[in-house]
Amino acid sequence: MSTSLDHLRDHGHVTTSHRPLRRLGFLTIGLFDPADPGPGHESVLSIIELGERLGFDSAWLRHRHLQHGISSPLPVLAAASQRTSRIEIGTAVTPLGWENPLRLAEDLATVDVLSGGRLNPGLSVGPPMHLDDVKGALYPDTAELEDFTYGRVERLLRLVRGEPASSFSGVQGIETFSERVEPHSPGLASRLWYGAASTRSAQWAGEQGLNLLTSSVVKAEWAEGEEPLDFAEIQRGQIETFRAHHPLGAAARVSQGLVVVPTDSATPDQRRRYADYAASRLTRTATPQGPGRLMFAPDLVGPSDELAERLRAHAGFREVDEVAVALPFTFGHDDYVQMLTDLATRLGPALGWSPAG
Repeated sequence: MSTSLDHLRDHGHVTTSHRPLRRLGFLTIGLFDPADPGPGHESVLSIIELGERLGFDSAWLRHRHLQHGISSPLPVLAAASQRTSRIEIGTAVTPLGWENPLRLAEDLATVDVLSGGRLNPGLSVGPPMHLDDVKGALYPDTAELEDFTYGRVERLLRLVRGEPASSFSGVQGIETFSERVEPHSPGLASRLWYGAASTRSAQWAGEQGLNLLTSSVVKAEWAEGEEPLDFAEIQRGQIETFRAHHPLGAAARVSQGLVVVPTDSATPDQRRRYADYAASRLTRTATPQGPGRLMFAPDLVGPSDELAERLRAHAGFREVDEVAVALPFTFGHDDYVQMLTDLATRLGPALGWSPAG
């Protein structure tokens, strides 16, 4: 899966320049020791505080249900909102198969109010992972009836936008009831994102007026007999499809989320561990994986000047002006401090980004 300039020129997608990077964020999963989960959660909060000091525009958390990573990002983001004042906070992504849309709408609005309007919820649909193993605990009586399609997102959208959730409103005794989800946060709906891996999902997200989160995973989409496309070309096509179906067109927001690890200030030991990590995951990027035919982007590791050149040659990156760099899994707090510092002080500026004040 080449990202060389020659390959891209051969396919006619190299431009002479890339618009400056306007917004820079980062994504983490927040690993913790199951015997002592507090320090891992505290590390995430400290990393978000550091991100604000370094001028990052956003910090994002992933859901890791029934794993030793943050399973419930919203309480963590609520805590982060009280320890920061400017940086936007989000989920990338919340899998709605685990959620009740009405209850989630209440939680999202509450965290948005607490943060002063800084929440960016990212969403996805589909059945929960290992549904057969967890349905007895998650949906013991309704697993076969649950809607895991786009309809689940549409329910959430209506509720976040303030459409009626109940046919009753008014005063009953000494209590007052609202027909809509409370609290209502008027700007929240415009900050909802959809995590799409397929062209179909990208088109649907555009039609719904959502923002688009792209990541290091896309679905291999080419007909039998066609020349296979590489990851970057598939991602570029999905972004173009999204904007073609979005009411805002070319102005519709898209954020790219590749694994990018600058090594400018890394120690020799860190450089070795980062390179070994990327090498261990490289084989999976060569061909589509699994029944879903998923394609993975190679992890990018190296000095910032080299990474900037590789990103500017990436067909997907050239379509965006905001990114949320995915921090690689399984590293320690000090490693993440080094990565974020180099992202903010070296790679970001090399791509035209300026830290927020």
